[in-house]
Amino acid sequence: MRKKVNIYTDGSCSGNPGPGGWGAVLVYNGVEKEMSGGSPQTTNNRMELTAVIEALKALKMPCDVVLTTDSKYVSDSVTKGWAKSWRAKGWKKSGGEKALNPELWSELLDLLDVHNVVFVWVKGHAGHPYNERCDTLAVAQTQYYSKG
Repeated sequence: MRKKVNIYTDGSCSGNPGPGGWGAVLVYNGVEKEMSGGSPQTTNNRMELTAVIEALKALKMPCDVVLTTDSKYVSDSVTKGWAKSWRAKGWKKSGGEKALNPELWSELLDLLDVHNVVFVWVKGHAGHPYNERCDTLAVAQTQYYSKG
């Protein structure tokens, strides 16, 4: 029987590109684990993806996951099948243009083969407690990397 885990993620960037951060909160059996990280030169979408990837990589065994994000880029690309389509077409979008962040999408798609993940989109900065906490974690990392 798979463990049921709730994951909340967010990404942040000061400038796009610029210094950025990501934050995640994993909740299992009432226990919360916070994670965060960042990069001195990145984009908001890369940080949104990295938050999801790092949170899923933290799971020690295959799990049933409800993953809550405020990133339409991440949630729509997975739930609408776009990312799988990009991979199948050699990281090209439907119009033939190059898909961005293929190495991150590839890593995420591999993780989605391990875990049973349901994506839930929430509006950012709308008072969702875990989304707000993830935003705080991500912004703190962005500020850290902004100082150089």
